[in-house]
Amino acid sequence: MKEYPVLPSDDIDKLYIRIGKNVKKVREAAGLTQLELSLILGHKSVSLISRAEIFHKNVHFNIEHLAKIAFALDVDVVDFFAMV
Repeated sequence: MKEYPVLPSDDIDKLYIRIGKNVKKVREAAGLTQLELSLILGHKSVSLISRAEIFHKNVHFNIEHLAKIAFALDVDVVDFFAMV
């Protein structure tokens, strides 16, 4: 089996931070509050959105969240991975 390099956890954290910032930017551009986006995802509070947008306590969006957010805000999911 081929050996693969280990991706440093700091790089993963930076990716989650970038995704959170991009979700926030797109959400605000669409004029949605954190609560409105939470409801779109089927949540009753802003806890996930508020934490994931700033990667608080390692809370982050998963691929299902990103797919639903992209669909709801009419953007491509890859937009969340772009450099801020």
